[in-house]
Amino acid sequence: MYVAYARLVSLLAANHAPPVESFPHLEPELLLANYAPSGESLYRNDAWDETLGGDWSRMDPQDRLRAQQFLQEAGDGSLVTSQFFMLQVPTQAEPLPVLLNFLPVRVIAENGKPIIGAVAVTGEVLREPASWTQNQTQRNRLETLGRMTMGIAHDFNNLLSGILGYTELLKNYAEEELADRTLVEHLGTVEQAALDGAALIRKIQQYIRQERHTHFAPLDIPTLIQDCIALTRPYWYNEPRRVGIAIEVEQDHEEVPPVMGSATELREVFLNLILNAVQAMPSGGRLVFRTDETMDGVRIRVKDTGMGMSDSVRERIFEPLYTTKGERGTGMGLAVSYGIIQEHEGTIAVRSHLGEGTLFEITLPPAHGARQERKKVLEESSGSRARVLVVDDEAMVRSILVKLLSLKGHEVTPAASASEALSALERSTFDVVFTDLGMPEMNGRQLANAIRQRYRELPIVLLSGDTNIGEPGEDVDVVLAKPFKIAQLESTIQKLIRA
Repeated sequence: MYVAYARLVSLLAANHAPPVESFPHLEPELLLANYAPSGESLYRNDAWDETLGGDWSRMDPQDRLRAQQFLQEAGDGSLVTSQFFMLQVPTQAEPLPVLLNFLPVRVIAENGKPIIGAVAVTGEVLREPASWTQNQTQRNRLETLGRMTMGIAHDFNNLLSGILGYTELLKNYAEEELADRTLVEHLGTVEQAALDGAALIRKIQQYIRQERHTHFAPLDIPTLIQDCIALTRPYWYNEPRRVGIAIEVEQDHEEVPPVMGSATELREVFLNLILNAVQAMPSGGRLVFRTDETMDGVRIRVKDTGMGMSDSVRERIFEPLYTTKGERGTGMGLAVSYGIIQEHEGTIAVRSHLGEGTLFEITLPPAHGARQERKKVLEESSGSRARVLVVDDEAMVRSILVKLLSLKGHEVTPAASASEALSALERSTFDVVFTDLGMPEMNGRQLANAIRQRYRELPIVLLSGDTNIGEPGEDVDVVLAKPFKIAQLESTIQKLIRA
């Protein structure tokens, strides 16, 4: 009555394919079993036996009844797909999820009529890769590590606030009192490194929370490139000269409109191009940056006189994990750079030949109206003096806030706790309150609520070294993330006292 067993397997779900001589290769995760319409087992592959056992015994009683019901429905001619089951496998600490399909196999009987000759059951294990967490204990350890990292990140942001604040004070002193431009430039490099450190911490915080939020702002590309050249000077100038090699860096920047972007991410692109160019010039050479404006936007060309690349290498340089540096390279630098430029809605291309150097060309769209916005910010950054109450339990952060705001001519009163702040409000009148979020006894939001009950119109600014600071609302007017720069503080004060 039945055709050969091999044909039973090949004629799945009413497809009349020709007979097969052998079974196809099966991956270990692919589960396959065949049953007679009556429920008798005809065939099981090794993966099936290793996962489900010889029968349905690794399912709980309710799932076992469901599987037998689906097997019967398929034996009656119904197609049953994508059914989810949980298995208790001895080698697994937790239940193993599988997805099964019950497929009726139609064959031609001796009388010429189609009948259900068998039921093929296929499935897959919804298994996490081996490199992922395998049990709840490991997951708990990762969650604990995440909480510890968030705490460290918060404290690190407080430290960066002090570094940035005192660097700005030193820059102001060097510029106005000492008139030392070299010292101002060196301090600017320290300041930029601290800002990049803050951006890196922010990325870690966002990753742990599974956030994806990149703040784009108007950027002047020539200035950004100059910052990158200054940051990498020890790498392309000092180190090569110690071994008798000279690498020259040239810049040719036309006046170009600002672009909307993330300074930290674009800086990562330019830093990567500089470091790659230096490595491509082991005997010395010249690296040239040029910027100009085209119909497509701001064009940046980065040209080196290094070894160049073959056609096969050039075609693959933007592929993740592809590297020509052996163990010294990760193969992610240019892949990440490519992704960053795409995120900025720009393009990046490369031209290179062996022995003729390499040219990278990046085009970024201009930011419409960015210059007018910058002018508005500058106008708002200078204005009225205010009486400011600063509340922070961290002495260093409190001190730098007092000094930065005093530098702008504001009258600043510090408070080390919420209770001190409330006492100060009873004694004096203030125009703005800056309060830290994370404080013992009463946090910043609770303090803001207490202030609101007594002083309804008093503007309140909430500060935090965490990304999960929340949004302005009835309790606070503005939220600012640490570390901050004096321009942010001043702009915020001017907006609040003019509102």
